[in-house]
Amino acid sequence: MKRNLFYSLLIASAASMGLSSCDSFLDEKPKDQITETQAYQNSTLLYLNTVASLYTQVGANSGGNGLQGCDRGIYDLNTFTTDEAMLPTRGGDWYDGGLWQNLFLHNWGTKNDLVKGSWDYLYRVIAQANSSIDKLNEIAEADPENLNVPKYISEVRAFRAMYYYYLVDMFASVPLVTSSKTAMEDVVQSSRSEVFNFTVKELQESVGDLSDAHSNLTGEYYGRITKPVAYFLLAKLALNSEVYTDDNWTDGNRPNGKNITFDVDGQQMNAWEATIAYCDKIKALGYTLEKNFQANFSTKNESSVENIFTIPMDANLYKSEFYYLIRSRHYNHAAAYGQGGWNGASATKEAIEAFGYGTTKVDPRFEWTYYAGKVEGPNGVIKLDDGTELEYLPAEITLDLSGKPAEKTAGARMKKYELDASATNDGKNQSNDIVLFRYADVLLMKSEAKVRNGENGNAELNEVRARCGASQDLDATLDNLLDERMREFAWEGLRRQDLVRFGKYTRAYNDRPQLPNESNGYTTVFPIHEDVLSLNSKLSQNPGY
Repeated sequence: MKRNLFYSLLIASAASMGLSSCDSFLDEKPKDQITETQAYQNSTLLYLNTVASLYTQVGANSGGNGLQGCDRGIYDLNTFTTDEAMLPTRGGDWYDGGLWQNLFLHNWGTKNDLVKGSWDYLYRVIAQANSSIDKLNEIAEADPENLNVPKYISEVRAFRAMYYYYLVDMFASVPLVTSSKTAMEDVVQSSRSEVFNFTVKELQESVGDLSDAHSNLTGEYYGRITKPVAYFLLAKLALNSEVYTDDNWTDGNRPNGKNITFDVDGQQMNAWEATIAYCDKIKALGYTLEKNFQANFSTKNESSVENIFTIPMDANLYKSEFYYLIRSRHYNHAAAYGQGGWNGASATKEAIEAFGYGTTKVDPRFEWTYYAGKVEGPNGVIKLDDGTELEYLPAEITLDLSGKPAEKTAGARMKKYELDASATNDGKNQSNDIVLFRYADVLLMKSEAKVRNGENGNAELNEVRARCGASQDLDATLDNLLDERMREFAWEGLRRQDLVRFGKYTRAYNDRPQLPNESNGYTTVFPIHEDVLSLNSKLSQNPGY
């Protein structure tokens, strides 16, 4: 059973969520609404209404929200703008005014709904975290003997830092707001390096108060920010620090990671040494690779020894939804299981080439990651409406398939998560927890940091490859590591960040020419939506837009 005290409390929190920082102009007093005093009268209610309520925002059940799971948000911006996957136009399907083609072409402009939705979501959650921290600080001042409150504050600070990590990655120079009491006229833009330094400091100062628990496992800390989650974020920040400390990202000059200093437990380290140190801290907390790669994404993946941070999923307990399998598979493929299919998302040619598709040396992970060729359903090979067998054609993918023979069947489709035949809500409410961070990434981060620091990263790279039965003759070069990250993390929402860090996000490839002036890297950061700029004259647009 996945239920525990923390998530049982979340289910019961609807009444308390009626609390507001200001009274309704009608001053209604619903019977199911509790007072602010009641909401914080004991440690359980205090935790529920200042900390636990935040975790409901990590997953989502509507477009534009959540760190993963739904569509038209963060995941789509980090996936369908890369060489990993696309949502090709299929006749009357998936054009949407050019939305999905323009994402792939980096032609999203300054009025893109996905960009604004992601910005709004991230800041909405930060605002809620700020309110929690303000309330907890008030309680700490009034009751300094309460030993729980400082730990709650640290957990919320680390939680908020995770959201600033996404902001500094995607939007760079953003407002740094740390209190719910900040007036709109006082909100100003901070440099990218300032937001980066703040995020690192918040995690470093908070991590000591966090539990060592593996938060992907059911129990008290299921789905929460714990030490390994914070160390993972710190490793990511260190690994990407050349990007995140660059306040002039369109001038072609980045800081050198060997000259970026981190204080790790009182020791001065460069960015690559810090990455390695944080990766080692995660390993010391008991993580290892799952023997079976697929177990990380199975319907029972909450027992994984590899997954570090996940979004808990259970149709009977939580409202989070998972759209990705539905969005990818053909209508008839889904119908064979009594579920929905939107016949959309597919692997690019670059992705299947990275897996060696069509050669004699296909990476073992290909068959676990993609549906390709003829597909078996519960009653044999799935048929199309005309009675012919459904066959996905990976090599036929292109950005606009309209009128082509393979219009409806081109492209390798998402398979990474085990299909839950018992999933409800057209298949969106599954029992597989959504994987955000896992230990394979820790190993490949460490390998890359060693290479960037002039060391040999073969051991970590080949540990990941050995788990899936891939050959052990691959040297850890930067090019090989980028390809390996494609093979290991396809469909996990990491590709954009990887390409930016490796300096390859703006390059031309099949179906995606470079935009004029894009070589200066301006599309490595998303624009600030025009609606946001119109509300605050102190904010300026990111360069290049």
